[in-house]
Amino acid sequence: MQGISIATIAIILANVIISIKGFSDFSFFEKYKFNIAGIRRGEQIRMFSSGFLHADYAHLFFNMFTFYFFADVVLAEVGVAKFLSIYLGALLVGNLLSLYFHKDEYHYSAVGASGAVTGILYAAILFEPDMSLYLYFIPIPIPAWVFGILYLAYSIYGMKSRQGNIGHDAHFGGAIAGYILGIAFVPSLLQTDLWLIGLLAVPIIALLILHKLGKI
Repeated sequence: MQGISIATIAIILANVIISIKGFSDFSFFEKYKFNIAGIRRGEQIRMFSSGFLHADYAHLFFNMFTFYFFADVVLAEVGVAKFLSIYLGALLVGNLLSLYFHKDEYHYSAVGASGAVTGILYAAILFEPDMSLYLYFIPIPIPAWVFGILYLAYSIYGMKSRQGNIGHDAHFGGAIAGYILGIAFVPSLLQTDLWLIGLLAVPIIALLILHKLGKI
């Protein structure tokens, strides 16, 4: 890397500043977190503001570390404007998917940049599928495209089982946005890496089928 970009710094700083404000100001946190009841009252700002709040410092660090790791791959491929479009688009689509799956759960709340970060991650996988990544339970590096498929398969399992305090639907929605926008911004992938596009679409299609069958 040739140094962290201004766009990456700006996103990390926004997350850090807003999250720290939320850590010390309960009313601020409650006003801007993702909450079904609040959104259905017309508080649409929560669809974006929740993506800059975090539950604690560990949550904040993990999301920003992951974002930092993959940001330059996407920036180098599409430039600043499209990079920001992927980040914000993934944040929005992730929260829209959460809203869709939890629309009748008025108590449902969530925070975190995970949807946006997953969008950047999935776009990076499209652009650099042979990057080596690690999974906790696999002690050897695996190609990024394999990681992407396994990650979304795990997200589907998490959405189905609803185990743990993790917004799997936001992750999945963010990945969908990163996938679609990545292809839209770099259409040459349809000629050079059609096999990859097909493979990365498998878990997305699987989710649609499972939802159609009423399994999720």
